[in-house]
Amino acid sequence: MHFSKIALLVFMGASIAGCAVGPDFKAPDTPSTSRYTEKRLPAKTVSTTGAKAGNAQYFQAGRDVPAQWWTLFHSPALNALIRQGLKNSPTVEASQAAIRQAQENLNAAVASGLFPNASAALSASRERASESGFGVDSGSVFNLYNASVNVSYTLDLFGGARRYREGLRAQIDYSRFQLEAAYLTLSANIVTTAVNEASLRAQIRATEELIRSQEHQLSIVQKQFELGGVSQTDVLALRTQFAQTRATLPPLQKSLGQYRHSLAALIGTVPSEVRLPAFHLEDLKLPSELPISLPSRLVRQRPDVRASEALLHAASAQIGVAVANRLPQITLNGSYGSSTTESRDLFGPNSSIWSVGGALAQTLFDAGALHAKQRAAIAAYDEAAAEYKKTVLYAFQNVADALHAIQMDAQALKTQAEAEKVAHAAFSLVQQQYSLGAVSYLDRLDAERQYEETRIARIQAQAARYADTAALFQALGGGWWNRKS
Repeated sequence: MHFSKIALLVFMGASIAGCAVGPDFKAPDTPSTSRYTEKRLPAKTVSTTGAKAGNAQYFQAGRDVPAQWWTLFHSPALNALIRQGLKNSPTVEASQAAIRQAQENLNAAVASGLFPNASAALSASRERASESGFGVDSGSVFNLYNASVNVSYTLDLFGGARRYREGLRAQIDYSRFQLEAAYLTLSANIVTTAVNEASLRAQIRATEELIRSQEHQLSIVQKQFELGGVSQTDVLALRTQFAQTRATLPPLQKSLGQYRHSLAALIGTVPSEVRLPAFHLEDLKLPSELPISLPSRLVRQRPDVRASEALLHAASAQIGVAVANRLPQITLNGSYGSSTTESRDLFGPNSSIWSVGGALAQTLFDAGALHAKQRAAIAAYDEAAAEYKKTVLYAFQNVADALHAIQMDAQALKTQAEAEKVAHAAFSLVQQQYSLGAVSYLDRLDAERQYEETRIARIQAQAARYADTAALFQALGGGWWNRKS
């Protein structure tokens, strides 16, 4: 009966808790801009007829980014690799564990803040009491048995505990958006790494073809020199060109190996235990339609912006915690139990004991420590607000950079494809002139070198279109909000 009264008092105290002190969080306003770039976007990029990845790309303003945006490249091998990466990546696992940790921290705070703290105690002791105070020369020895239930509850009159739980919920939001950022970064890195690998394969193939051609020509010129048909200068010039061309191959092969090792790490395995597919530019399709989300929605779609907003929310809640710590703290407590010198009477009707009480605590002097902590919380909020603003600006810069790069990539490919076509025609003409003896072999070598350089530059321009298209999808947030759970 007495214990029920104690519990009733505790919950009555909880019900009279007042409103929470400190600022109520409000998400910052969205930047009031109608476009990403300084100049209005054209309807489409330029196209290059007859070139791989030379199709025009159409900007679809107001369209939403699909959740699995990488499927727009139409590469089953790439899709499978991303699925494996999202499943096995330790970065993703770490982000998932961070969410669980944040959730359990909130569970602990809810359990300790919303409900009373109850504990039970049972003790037995043998004691000797002094009887001198009662005029007795010798003390008595007796047994003492105690059993009790103790309940205490600190009233959240000013909302400090509620603000603390609010901050923990914001930490959960932060961890969730960090997980979305991990998904997005991982998928984008796999796409760009695969594109770079494909580009290197094409460059290596072109370089190897050039090496075989020069090696064949070197054998011919060497025989001509032995027969007196050409000078040693021609032979040495070709040997020099041949050596220079061969020297470009190992760095390309080195980079190719590094990209493949990177792919293995991205999908959560070691290079020696995985068989990765070989990516080629010919196996990728450049997306023709590019959905461009409205600028007003970007801050709600970028995981890094949402994560920064969650940190700002947590910092706002900490101001309320700091303010509440300066105000009085009221704690209700009660206990009910029994105490006796005979174990058989421990739960008897005559051995019961109980108590109900309360405590009010207020800091009177701390040399300004609590005020300093409140000012520190405000400064931390200001810092988080500045970081949020920086993250938003960076997000808009990312999108603007990607849109500009996509337009320039299309023009670069068009220019490089035309340069390759002209260089090939020039090389064919010089080769015919050389066969007729109209030009020297050095002229032929120079024409061939220029052609191969333009060919490799065209390959790099093709790869840039794929990579910067992936960068645009990443900059727009990656469509995680459209993913089916």
